[in-house]
Amino acid sequence: MIRLYNALRKIRYLSRSNETVVKSPKAGISEEAEENAGLNKALDTYRKLIEKKDGAESLTEKEQKDLEKKLKQIEEREVVERVEEHDPVEIPCEKNKITIGPPTLTRFEKARIMGARALQLSLGAPPFIPIPKTARISLDISMEELDRRVIPITIRRVLPNGDHQNIPIDYFEK
Repeated sequence: MIRLYNALRKIRYLSRSNETVVKSPKAGISEEAEENAGLNKALDTYRKLIEKKDGAESLTEKEQKDLEKKLKQIEEREVVERVEEHDPVEIPCEKNKITIGPPTLTRFEKARIMGARALQLSLGAPPFIPIPKTARISLDISMEELDRRVIPITIRRVLPNGDHQNIPIDYFEK
């Protein structure tokens, strides 16, 4: 956000029309220091952690060289600011194999399925199993249907990059 503000300020978008902008040679240095402030702070923190780890003893010359080498490697790393576009694709279920997530239903998936099915039953949908004598509410029926895996439902598990896998409920272990 700050970079955007500075960029807009540079092209005089946000500056007043009666102001004149004079750049000094120091302005470039402060902008660069401001841009690398987070990196410099991280490097200082890393240096303090390494020095503190060894206790009261100061670092040997070899350890100091290794530390400087690591800091230089960290400083030279490429900063990724933009993620390449990725078209989400479906990962197929081959031979009843689940590749995304655990092989069982998670508690959140169970809750979602039972809640949706209980709502359907309470609104008059026909049950897929004979109603058990112990069932008092529609949630009891939906729990029994889920245990028997008779609900025709597919779970979609999505990865952070958008790839997903559609998994029929009977592929899950009980």
